[in-house]
Amino acid sequence: MTSYAHFQSLRFCDERSGLGLDLSHMGFSREALDALAGPMALAFSEMEALEKGSTANPDEGRKVGHFWLRTPRLTAAPEARKIHDNVTAISDFAGKIHEGYHRPSTALLFDQVVQIGIGGSALGPRFLVDALAGQGEGLEFHCLDNTDPDGCARLIARLGDGLRRTLVLVVSKSGATCETRNGMLEFRHAMETQGFEFAKHAVAVTGAGSHLDALAQEQGWLARFPIPEWVGGRFSLCSSVGLLPAALTKVDINLLLAGASAMDDSTRSRDLFENPAALLAAAIHISGDGRGDRDMVVLPYRDRLALLGCYLQQLFMESLGKNKDRQGNVTQQGITVYGNKGSTDQHAFVQQLREGLDRFFVCFVRVLEDGETSGIFVETGSTSGDFLDGFWLGTRAALSENDRPNLTISLPRLSAFEFGALIALFERTVGLYASLIDINAYHQPGVEAGKKAAAGALLLSKRILAELTESPIEADALAERIGAGTDAETCFLILERLAANPKRSSVRRCQEGWLRDRKS
Repeated sequence: MTSYAHFQSLRFCDERSGLGLDLSHMGFSREALDALAGPMALAFSEMEALEKGSTANPDEGRKVGHFWLRTPRLTAAPEARKIHDNVTAISDFAGKIHEGYHRPSTALLFDQVVQIGIGGSALGPRFLVDALAGQGEGLEFHCLDNTDPDGCARLIARLGDGLRRTLVLVVSKSGATCETRNGMLEFRHAMETQGFEFAKHAVAVTGAGSHLDALAQEQGWLARFPIPEWVGGRFSLCSSVGLLPAALTKVDINLLLAGASAMDDSTRSRDLFENPAALLAAAIHISGDGRGDRDMVVLPYRDRLALLGCYLQQLFMESLGKNKDRQGNVTQQGITVYGNKGSTDQHAFVQQLREGLDRFFVCFVRVLEDGETSGIFVETGSTSGDFLDGFWLGTRAALSENDRPNLTISLPRLSAFEFGALIALFERTVGLYASLIDINAYHQPGVEAGKKAAAGALLLSKRILAELTESPIEADALAERIGAGTDAETCFLILERLAANPKRSSVRRCQEGWLRDRKS
């Protein structure tokens, strides 16, 4: 058990946001943090340079400015004005939807909203709305974040007659994301099948001048909102990507931005012990020996924060999972993130956390104020909220007794302000930690490699269909016939799926190999 003096020496409270950070159970002393003062000073300088507009991705010539979204004065006046104007436009549009000024083609009011996107265009908004949207206020939010035809069909079926009262947000910065395009086409088909015009229900959230932007303008969609070129997907929650669904579900977007801005202000401090993001980055660095040797288990003690682990998986793993440092040296860095919510999921895996493999640290998130509650006593003198906090204290103690590192982030309450502060805290932590380990947190070559490989597989599928005849052929022979280094294993896997869907491909397997039955 730690001493009270040790607890106080490693506990921080941010006056601007009310957020608390307790590192006293991470297994290191304050002196270990002092040892990072020099490297952290360089990280502060690099963050300051980014905020002033330095190039973050030399290979793309791209800046990173998601922090400008909540503090526009940091950027040039014309860009600041665009940011202000966009927030106003989002608020105005949401108001017109709620008031019925913008109406569905065959109903009086919109009461459902579907966001079609993937990655940062879905994870953050899903988390935000789940955490902050009130019951029965604003539009009911749904998210289509995959190109799974069954998932899309299930959502359309769940909407039922409500499809005619559904606003569709199509979100893609590039305007060419195939998963998002597919979802848009599925919804357009469903709406047109029911006899109403998709364009009267559609909103584009995309980069200016993109293919999606042009399509929305040409077809007369309800509205178009921009995603600035300098905002990356996993950092886009304070852009149109997150603000539009927030406003439509009646989340106070100005309060959200104010909370994020307040945390940004706190994390500009060059004093390590006055900067919560720097403290968190330093703690992660010390715990994992600067190599990510410990996984991050996220346990938020509030149902509204259940998606925090999913959100942080993308933010940390896409930002920090890099093969090379900024000098081109092989480094293989990363922080693996998993977890769900307390106290529910501590029953599922706390046994291993306490007594199993010692290669993680736990990040607890605690909300002090119970929020909307009946306030009844479930036992003499105890509420349900008392039990929830008690389970957090018990799990924390059980881990600490066995020298399992853990930290706690405390929020005074869960409003849009505190949520914005929490998002900004983790965004800034990722940026500072990346500087400490000398990697670029703002590009994602692995993601792009996966997209290119997927595109190649889709082209190969078309070539396979073109080559198949009624004469059977094995996958390796077909790969050799196609040539150009075609992989027989990939051919087999594509054939296997095509054969499972005979109505669209007429491909089937026989004893002699694969064939295409053109008569079926």
